[in-house]
Amino acid sequence: MKIAISTLILFIFCNTFAQEARLLRFPTIHGEQVVFSYAGDLYKVNRLGGLARKLTSDVGYEMFPRFSPDGKTIAFTGQFDGNTEVYTISSLGGEPQRVSFTATLSRDRVDDRMGPNNIVLGWKAGNILFRSRMKSFNSFKGQIYEVSPKGELPIQLPFSEAGWMSYSANNTKVAYNRVFREFRTWKYYRGGMADDVFIYDFKKDSSLNITNNPAQDIFPMWHEDVVYFLSDRERTMNLYSYNTTTQVTKKETNFTEFDIKFPSLGDDYIIFENGGYLYTYDLHSGEQTKINIEIKNDVSWGRNKYVNVKNLITHSNISSEGNRLMVTARGDLFDVPVKEGATKNMFHTSGVHEREASYSKDGKNIAFISDETGEDELFVLKLRDDGHWDKVEITDKTKSYKYGLKWSPDSKKLLWSDRNLRLMYFDLETGETVEVKSCNADMYHSYNWSPDSKWIVYSEPTWQSVHKVYVYNLKEKKNRLVSNEWFEATSPTWSNDGKYLFYVSNRTFNPIYSHTEWNHAYLDMGKIYMVPLLTNTKTPFDVTNYLDGQKKEEVKEGNEVKIDFEGIESRVLELPVPVGSYWNLESVEGKLYYMTSSGVKRQSTWKFFDFSKKKETVLGQVNSYVISGNGEKVLVRKSSNKLFVLDLPSSAIT
Repeated sequence: MKIAISTLILFIFCNTFAQEARLLRFPTIHGEQVVFSYAGDLYKVNRLGGLARKLTSDVGYEMFPRFSPDGKTIAFTGQFDGNTEVYTISSLGGEPQRVSFTATLSRDRVDDRMGPNNIVLGWKAGNILFRSRMKSFNSFKGQIYEVSPKGELPIQLPFSEAGWMSYSANNTKVAYNRVFREFRTWKYYRGGMADDVFIYDFKKDSSLNITNNPAQDIFPMWHEDVVYFLSDRERTMNLYSYNTTTQVTKKETNFTEFDIKFPSLGDDYIIFENGGYLYTYDLHSGEQTKINIEIKNDVSWGRNKYVNVKNLITHSNISSEGNRLMVTARGDLFDVPVKEGATKNMFHTSGVHEREASYSKDGKNIAFISDETGEDELFVLKLRDDGHWDKVEITDKTKSYKYGLKWSPDSKKLLWSDRNLRLMYFDLETGETVEVKSCNADMYHSYNWSPDSKWIVYSEPTWQSVHKVYVYNLKEKKNRLVSNEWFEATSPTWSNDGKYLFYVSNRTFNPIYSHTEWNHAYLDMGKIYMVPLLTNTKTPFDVTNYLDGQKKEEVKEGNEVKIDFEGIESRVLELPVPVGSYWNLESVEGKLYYMTSSGVKRQSTWKFFDFSKKKETVLGQVNSYVISGNGEKVLVRKSSNKLFVLDLPSSAIT
């Protein structure tokens, strides 16, 4: 039986805006004029604040405005004609004029970590400076160009790649960044791509590193004999100065809560954003002033409306009996009947982001993640005798994003990982939160409960780029390695009878070669491996060398899981499946279900291996699947908006 889930409709409630505007971005200043970007349009306001006037109203995004030296023209980056290009507009307002004409790029958005294309940096001797990837083979690398505001052919400056820059008053030197990574979301980065500020002397053809600091030093702005720049060398991004005469570096601001973002140099002031507001820094007195700005628009895009969330589903989970779904779409939770009944929005909280709702196996609890308290916390809905739900917060002030909720089979414990690189579980009976393990390399992405709810198996990332499989005993609070430390091992799970572990390991070395460079590459290396937990447990393949000569002891489902750890990393069997990539392993009644793909065929395929027949069966091409708690139903996702509930199949689906 196959049932398609119908479209969901969500009513969105939007709060009204406060009088003082926030989320003001990419400011520029000239004299008493300030121009900034708000909601993708350019606005103009007096330096002292007040009511801002809109300069542009295109459906695209206008950003990075920069005043010409005389203050009469504004160069900016816009999207009036589809592409992200350089435009100019009168500082009084009027029709924008396109200046640059470049090819369309696949990565060209303000929310992309590479940043938008054709970013206006400033002016030089009447011409516009902008950073462009018009000739780059790499989305990360860009060059600096100079172009006339009349729209003539741009001229590339003599730098193979560069980021933000600012010229000295006589244009004989330039302060610049070699790397461009301000749009990346890494904070406190200290790696090889952390930027420095360099001064390049055109006459001497030489460069000088004036910051030479492991922190981020970006946005150089040259005023008289001083180069101002931003740095997070003391954690929070603040404004610093470097005197080119005395070679002394000085901290100019002391913000502690929010970073300074996207500063711009004017005649007498530097203007920047901090916490969504605009501030000026007086170049003469060093005084910092917050600009109070009002924006009075109709904000038609913020009005209440009905939104079809058919294409906005981010997570879905099936109940133990397979008769209901919990679906997350656009930050709301929906209770969806599989056959008949009404879809219910659980909370109607448009100002709250809820996600990853998951049923417990007994159907009496639903766990989910919500930021209604201001932090990312875990909540559980507990079913009352009258059929209603009580909402209980089970974590408090944890200050970390959480992912991958997994209920224990006894429905008494909840497992998850977080951005603090920890694996945690919560015991509903004792109210205790327990840290299973933490690491310093990456998040935990694959983990599972044992059938008796007394063990956890997980794959731990390491700095050596090799994941290792461990098991954790809840009673002993002890972690033990069960995979070979030399091979990548991920996606661990238990057999439903508790006799075996399964995991994916990259142990097949079968390189392919280039026809031109004769380099080799390993595209497909993974297979599924099976580990008997006891030395006297017979495998489905009847491999006698894994028996110790003793009579096999039958282990019934639900019995306590026992493990012989001695030699367990070597007590491993390779399943007879093709080499490729495997993930989402689930064991049900003598079958192992999994997702797979290959380096050549990128399409994800759902398959299972039948141990009684020792045979792999292709079920079909799907994006993901979730098996119900009773092992009889399965929720299949075939695309971003197509959910199907099926009887757990034993042959190909259509």
